[in-house]
Amino acid sequence: MIKVTVWNEFLHENVHEEVKKVYPEGIHKVIAEGIGTDGFMVRTATLDQPEHGLSEDVLANTDVLIWWGHMGHDKVEDEIVERVHARVMNGMGLVVLHSGHFSKIFKKLMGTGCDLKWREAGEKERIWTVNPAHPIAGGLPEFFELPQEEMYGEHFDIPSPDETIFISWFEGGEVFRSGVTFFRGQGKIFYFRPGHETYPTYYNENVRQVLRNGIRWAAPSGAAAPVRGNHQPLEAIQPKS
Repeated sequence: MIKVTVWNEFLHENVHEEVKKVYPEGIHKVIAEGIGTDGFMVRTATLDQPEHGLSEDVLANTDVLIWWGHMGHDKVEDEIVERVHARVMNGMGLVVLHSGHFSKIFKKLMGTGCDLKWREAGEKERIWTVNPAHPIAGGLPEFFELPQEEMYGEHFDIPSPDETIFISWFEGGEVFRSGVTFFRGQGKIFYFRPGHETYPTYYNENVRQVLRNGIRWAAPSGAAAPVRGNHQPLEAIQPKS
């Protein structure tokens, strides 16, 4: 069983009626329901909980952390960011969604500004699978469409991804690297673009399939942790004359 924690700042749903109509119990609840229980143990955490719901114990028992944020990036305490960062470097998977590109944790892991073009016009998004052999693309069609989404456009200020799985095209003409992966330390990171709070994106079955695949891909490998620093030889070293 892969232990998953779905983190959501849970702010829009409490202050914007149009968001509450789409996600009455919060985006995190719909994401968790979409992941399901077939091979997953899922819990949720939110910004307003003690330690933002991400205590040392919670993170120690999380294989993959999913992150959705937007309004509250600056409200996330730096201590928690450092805690999550350390866990990723030690092997915890991280799936960052939509506006989480501007989160403190994603920017820290990327080392760049992570800015992009954006527009809220309710336009169609066509998501193309450009790496069909990748595990995150498993079970998905050549492309799928979301009838309404917020536009994100290039240039996306991130390091060159280790892998690009999806590219989006928008009705207004822009394109975007919408599904990319990175390796940091022992951890694996998957960024997936769709998920604006006013649209029912996380009810879409293709999106849910991407998330399930992304969690499985990002889960810890189980490999032994590397040992660094001064090291004794594995075999006897013959003295040199």
